[in-house]
Amino acid sequence: MRGLGRALVAGAFVAVAVAGTAGWAAADAQEAVTGPPPGAAAWRADTTTGHRLPDPASATPREVAAFFAQLGEEQRQTLVRRHPQVVGNLDGAPVPLRYEANRRAIAATHDPRYLRLAASDHQILAFDPRGRGQVAEVYGELEGAEHLSVIVPGSDIDARTFDRRNDPYGTPAGMATALREADHGVSAVIAWVGYTTPVGVGVDAASGRLAEAGAERLTRLTEGLDAVGAPDPVLFCHSYGSVVCGLAAHRTDASDIVALGSPGMRADTVADLDTEARVWAAKDPSDWIDDVPHIEFAGLGHGADPTDPAFGARRVPAADAKGHTGYFAPGTESLRAFAAIATGDVR
Repeated sequence: MRGLGRALVAGAFVAVAVAGTAGWAAADAQEAVTGPPPGAAAWRADTTTGHRLPDPASATPREVAAFFAQLGEEQRQTLVRRHPQVVGNLDGAPVPLRYEANRRAIAATHDPRYLRLAASDHQILAFDPRGRGQVAEVYGELEGAEHLSVIVPGSDIDARTFDRRNDPYGTPAGMATALREADHGVSAVIAWVGYTTPVGVGVDAASGRLAEAGAERLTRLTEGLDAVGAPDPVLFCHSYGSVVCGLAAHRTDASDIVALGSPGMRADTVADLDTEARVWAAKDPSDWIDDVPHIEFAGLGHGADPTDPAFGARRVPAADAKGHTGYFAPGTESLRAFAAIATGDVR
């Protein structure tokens, strides 16, 4: 009965937090974008190469990589021209081919919100205009990289906002740029907005529904990176993104998982994540995330605080970071530590 009483109190606490936190009531419920990319049906029916094309819904990234390895350059270019949205989002396809395909796909939208991404100085690894839009951009050279990091963002991030300039270190693009500068360009970094993030701090942000869909897509990304010979990535998981990383942890080959400003990872301890990756956690003293109850009840809340010593994560110093989005600000202890983790300079 005591356990039931504690659970009821915890549930009431979550309900009060959801109802009473500023902005929660105004948040919009989001529908997760899942499944194969647009154009998959036409891709499956295409016989122009003389080969059966791998099904985007079921082929593994390694099968995709093997398929493209048997094609000549002319056949590859034919597929890019005919099916840019599929090739651009096909994990396991050659990286330069995906960049080219996504430039074509973005330009074909004629959408002013996205056209900047079609410029030649952008390396777009994935682009999906459905919903609020998803995108993944590579900073540095992914091919041949010795070190690779992936930024996994939290709420309010999509293809339009992932590089907004009024909050440079709170966006995946800003985080990626800051990390590259801090490690002197040693690592390649992917700003990954490959899942539907919550809007605002509402029930979506308090539940794991969107994170579960995101974890599937993050797992697929890491499998695709492995299929093209990229190094095991370091995952930098901000805010709700750490929920995504927690759910994906046991299925990725990440070398390190860094949770920053985390509401929880849907686990009580590092051991519960069932991962061989080193797990790190950062939280600065002024981060409002500290006011979020670290419980999980009736599908709401995300569990233990990863910075709690009992959780078992390695602690990243963050005393001089400011607020919820200050961890990648230049000169901070946290950014210096992130750069060392990204390049494997810590043990």
